[in-house]
Amino acid sequence: MDLWTYTLQLPHDARAVRIARITLRTVLTTHGLGELLDPTELLTSELVTNAYRHSSGPSLLRVRSMANRLRVGVWDTNPTIPPPFANGTLPVPEPDSEQGRGLMLVRRWADNYGGYEMGEELGSRHGKLLWFEILRRDAFDMAA
Repeated sequence: MDLWTYTLQLPHDARAVRIARITLRTVLTTHGLGELLDPTELLTSELVTNAYRHSSGPSLLRVRSMANRLRVGVWDTNPTIPPPFANGTLPVPEPDSEQGRGLMLVRRWADNYGGYEMGEELGSRHGKLLWFEILRRDAFDMAA
């Protein structure tokens, strides 16, 4: 089983979401993980969109293959952990609202998720990191 990590710095630009999706698609396809592409691409888009909308600086996308899962994390310059990740309650978006559903999708469809504030003790990377994991079903098939 290949273990690898890719990191991509993204500018504070609305086009960063598309660039992240294209990069993710290339990485997963190259590593033979096409079965994880749809959910991973959707959830990554939501985290990168959140970083763009709620921070004023660049963001960082990190995709990491682990023994039985894929972990995607997005760092941005805003240290506030949003409610869907900060506590167990889910805010209910207004019915006509076009915003407020993305991070709830991550909570619903990821096998695991989390977030933490990154402070001064971690050097120059202030802000937060939101992440999710998708289990690699093939890892369980091979163990059976």
